[in-house]
Amino acid sequence: MFEQTELFIVESVMWLKLGIELIGALIIAAGILVALRHLVVEWSRGRSAGFSVVRLELARYLALALEFQLAADILSTAVAPSWQQIGQLGAIAVIRTGLNFFLQREMREEPHAG
Repeated sequence: MFEQTELFIVESVMWLKLGIELIGALIIAAGILVALRHLVVEWSRGRSAGFSVVRLELARYLALALEFQLAADILSTAVAPSWQQIGQLGAIAVIRTGLNFFLQREMREEPHAG
C-alpha cells in the first residue's frame, strides 16, 4: 500500500514538473514571437535603435521562463532518488538563478544606458 502511494506521488510530481517545464517553454516561444514582431516593426520603420527594446522584451520573457524552469527543478529535488541527481539539480538551479540575476540586472540598467 505504501509503495503504491509513494509511486503515485512520485509520478504526480513528475507530471507536474513536466507541465511546469512546458509552461516555461511556451513562455520562451511567446517571448521570441513578441520580440520578432517588435524587431520587424522597428526595422520596417527604419529604426536600428530599437534593438535594445527588443532585447529587453525578450529578456523579460526569458526571466519569467527561468522562474518556471527553476520551479520544475525544485519539484524534481523532492523526489530525486540519488545524491548525484540532487547535485545535478542543484548545479542547474545555481546556473539558472545566476542567469536570472544577470537578466534582471541588465533589464534594470538598460533604460539608464540610453
